[in-house]
This record gives sequence, C-alpha cells and structure tokens, in this order.
Amino acid sequence: MAADGLPRIAVLGAGTFARTQYIPRLREIAHLVLLRAIWSRTQESAEAAAELARDFAPEIECRWGDAGLAEIMEDASISAVAVVLAGQVQVELSLKMLKAGKHVIQEKPASGSTMEAETALSVYNSFPNQPPYRPIWALAENYRFEPAFVESRKLMNDIGDMMNIQVIVEGSMNSSNPYFNSSWRRNFVGGFILDMGVHFIAGLRMLVGSEIATVSSISRHVDKALPPPDNICSLFQLENGCAGVFVFAINSRSPKILWRVDGTKGTVQIERGIAGGKHGYQVLFFSENAQCQTTFYPFCGVNEELKAFVHDIVQTNKDGDHKAEPRSSYVEGARDVAVLEAMLKSSAKQGATVQVKKF
Repeated sequence: MAADGLPRIAVLGAGTFARTQYIPRLREIAHLVLLRAIWSRTQESAEAAAELARDFAPEIECRWGDAGLAEIMEDASISAVAVVLAGQVQVELSLKMLKAGKHVIQEKPASGSTMEAETALSVYNSFPNQPPYRPIWALAENYRFEPAFVESRKLMNDIGDMMNIQVIVEGSMNSSNPYFNSSWRRNFVGGFILDMGVHFIAGLRMLVGSEIATVSSISRHVDKALPPPDNICSLFQLENGCAGVFVFAINSRSPKILWRVDGTKGTVQIERGIAGGKHGYQVLFFSENAQCQTTFYPFCGVNEELKAFVHDIVQTNKDGDHKAEPRSSYVEGARDVAVLEAMLKSSAKQGATVQVKKF
C-alpha cells in the first residue's frame, strides 16, 4: 500500500494492449490504485511505456529483464501485478508472482490448453491458504464486465424457455489491425480462433447462465494470410439441453458480432455497434407482444474489471476471508478455453461430438 492508502500495482508487459488499454484505464482509476512500475523484456520498451503513464504516475519506475522481474517480486510495496504478455508465457509468470505473494490479474486467454490450466490450478491451490491470505488470481475477461451482458443476463429471465441460440462472429482481423502480425498469436495452438474466441464464448456463457456440454465443429483454413484455422462452425448443446450455433470467421469483409437467444416468450439479442460516436453493444429485447425494446451500452469492461480487481485487493488486505469477484476467477477463463479446445478437437475428428472438459 502507498502512503495514501492506495494499493500499488506493476504492469508486466509493454506491448500494444498494455499501452493502449492498461495505461489509459489505469489513468481513469488513478484515484483507486497507484501504478508503481512497468516491466518489459527490454529497457527501451519499458521506458517508452512508462513515459505514457508519467502524467498520472510521476514516480513510475522502469524494470526490465530477469533482474527487473526479481526486483518487482521482492518489492514489498507492490501488492499486485497485471500480466499482459504473450499467451505462451503468461501462466508461468502469473504463478511466479502469486508464489511471491502478489495478487495477479492476467490477460486472457487463461492458458493455451486445458491441460496447462489444470496444472496451473493445482499449483495455485497448493499454495498455503494462511494469513495474511492466498493471493487473488484474476483473469481479465472484459466481456463478463460489459454492462450489455450484465443487463442482458437479467432480461433472460423474461424470455421463457430457451429454444435456440446463435452466436455469429465475422471479425476484421486484417493487416490494418495492430494484432495482425503479433508473432505469439501466429505461433499459438488454435491461433486467433482461441485468442479472440475466448471473448465470444465468455459472452455466450455469461448470457445463457448454463455451461456448454458438447460440441460438434468443422473448421477450415481459407485466408492464407492468417494462421490456421481461420474460420469455424460449431453446433453446441448446453447442460440444460438447449442447442445453438457458433459461427466464427476471423476476417470478414462485413464485420458483425452478435449473440441471440430465442425463447418461448421473447428474444434477447446483443450486437456490436456504434451509437453517438461511441463503440459498444446494442441490446434488443423482443417481448411476448412483439414489442422491441432497444438499449445501447458503450464499452467499459476493461475499466470495470480493473476496478473489481482493485476492490478485491483492498478488501482482501482488510479481511483475508474476502471472496473475490467470481466473474474474474481464473477457473472462468479456463472454462472459456475448454469450449474452444473441444471445438478444435471436434474439427480434427471431422465434426465428431466432443465433450467439453469440466472445471
């Protein structure tokens, strides 16, 4: 904790997402948390990222390389870290920080596979749960914090019995996107399907409130500028018996993202869009009498998930028995990965039905 009572956080990573999302969002909540340090593999990138934060964190320090990581782990004034690195290295580094007693918020995806997630959870659960506390391991999945999904989940109570579900994702991952040439995503098993897909599965699971039990999928590699596979079509069944389709193209000429649940008494639809110059989600609720109620919710999930994490740090420091925000739990992120892993496995078996691994 800082002298003013604010928890101190370090950001591990100085790439595009750390610079364009974490630093601006931490600026917005500078009254709640103090950005103490930024770490990167190289001195140059750590210093460049730190300069972007100097206006609201004048005493920010740069750390780099193995020595810099060790300094952060040993710095008792830093109570938490945000791990914003390549998908292949995040879990290992998160566990190192947790073992050093730091609370961790780790960027998605939770892991590269369910096996990695299972091993990581068993290591984490083996840490002594003794005073002052076992550190929090939060998984950054902003879709679970977007007001559009929070409010739509409430509307689901008014649509009667679920009949069918559609998730349509026509992405725009092309050469103008800053993540297009990201080498770690191109060398990641499942590529963009897994890295981007966890968001859409998180949104789906949040909306329907039931786990996905089985999947049957076909994936293809059509756009050779992208790593394989670049599109997937999946039929899934929830544990409650309802079935749906998940259709995902990484790059489309006509970007569109929507979730739609049709029920016996109404329909809920969430669609990505722009209103009044702001990006966000249009939520449509069709009631029994065919009336349509429309509400627009601007994006603010990253901000909300960081505020929840900071709140949990503060409360845990006061009370070791504090229960952290369940939407951020690492297990939730592992469940998103499990669904996509099952879809990719099914596709490798020419569409055979695959059970989704349970966490």
